Amino acid sequence: MSTTTSSDSRGRIWLSALAGPGTAVEDTSTVLAADAPLGGEAARFIAVVPDPANRFPRARQGEVGLEEGWGLAAAIREIIEADRDGARRPIVALVDVTSQAYGRQEEMLGIHLACAAAADAYAAARLAGHPVVALLVGKAMSGAFLAHGYQANRILALADDGVLVHAMGREAAARVTRRTVAELDRLGEQVPPMAYGIRAYAGLGLLHRLIEGVGADAPATADVERVRAELAAAVADIRSSGQRDLSSRLTSAAALQGRPASIEVRRRLAEQWDAA
Repeated sequence: MSTTTSSDSRGRIWLSALAGPGTAVEDTSTVLAADAPLGGEAARFIAVVPDPANRFPRARQGEVGLEEGWGLAAAIREIIEADRDGARRPIVALVDVTSQAYGRQEEMLGIHLACAAAADAYAAARLAGHPVVALLVGKAMSGAFLAHGYQANRILALADDGVLVHAMGREAAARVTRRTVAELDRLGEQVPPMAYGIRAYAGLGLLHRLIEGVGADAPATADVERVRAELAAAVADIRSSGQRDLSSRLTSAAALQGRPASIEVRRRLAEQWDAA
């Protein structure tokens, strides 16, 4: 399991390993961006990191809150504008986010708008031709993952027990469903979409690559170079496919095997919509 503390989050560790320490996006202390080579070209790497002194108490442990949402949007829109008349640089989202920031201030000041701005910026970059890759190095939870990483052309993940994906944290899900955490874990063994582990998530067909045997908390030089090569390969795959949508998540072998009912429902909805 992960031994990472709030001061050395996996997002910060992997940003430093792949691209350097990064620079805080203006008006934030938690959104870091760095430009570095990837596969023979320049790329922008972005991470959300904890800040125990964040002025918004609900966004101190790696959550995506107001400043994080708008900061992510700013970091991405800057690249879109700079590359408008030139080659579209890759964007790599390093994902280790615990949830969206739950709080009265956040709700009053429009966290839904901030997170939507981030998701929209990622989607706009993808549709403009920027290869967008998400690398899951830690938690990818709830609305935070939707805002930071889920709009990527390709999602990669480290095969590590500390890499978790879900719509809700274990404790919160247990309260809502009136089950114990242990009961939820047993349910996840039977129903993959209920599971938290990255291997169960990979079975849904949403991952482009699950990277085995990498030290997630303290990557060695060989680990970093291997992940860098996987990211560059994902960028090349995006460009060679020519696709700017997310249809690959429905056509992968894992999706066809693990989500046939979902795919059929989408087919019938589209058929009825087009016939209307």
